[in-house]
Amino acid sequence: MVTTSGQFTELPLLRRKKLSQVGTDTMSQINGFNVAGWQAFRDKVREDASVADRRPTVVARWVGGSRSRVEFEDKTMHIGGDDEFNAMQTLLAALAACDVDLVMLHAAFIGLGVKDLRVEATGDFNVQAYLGLEAPGSGYTGISYTIVLDAPGADDEQIRHLRERIGRSSPVGDSLGRSIPLTIEFITNEC
Repeated sequence: MVTTSGQFTELPLLRRKKLSQVGTDTMSQINGFNVAGWQAFRDKVREDASVADRRPTVVARWVGGSRSRVEFEDKTMHIGGDDEFNAMQTLLAALAACDVDLVMLHAAFIGLGVKDLRVEATGDFNVQAYLGLEAPGSGYTGISYTIVLDAPGADDEQIRHLRERIGRSSPVGDSLGRSIPLTIEFITNEC
């Protein structure tokens, strides 16, 4: 079992040994990923980076109290309320789930089977500003996370490769690690 703490720091480029021949009939499904399909998509992106562009729009609707119904295409989830994750917990969950997906995909790319993977994310924030009180901010002041990977047979270079991918390729981690401009449009129903 290997434990590595999540840090948003640039890791040195490592000399990589030749990756396993994934995508062959015997190794096309690893960790639940169709490796050949993902490699074909990656090849298309290499040829035309615009193939990787995404612009999702989610809509959150108030359903009562602090509960929202969040919609994206034909998918829905609830955030807030007594029995659901609140928005701040959902932000941590998005980071943890993104990195689970990322580690598992890149482990599959290098032919590494994973027995178990857990990402534990923790963040500190204060709700004074949320309550309308004077405070410097209401968001997370720091987030830390730990990745616990059980991949029997993994060598040091494979672990370094996966750690590097976390630091360089996590869309949610990258988004949280830099300042992103927010544009707010506030519309009211005026009579």
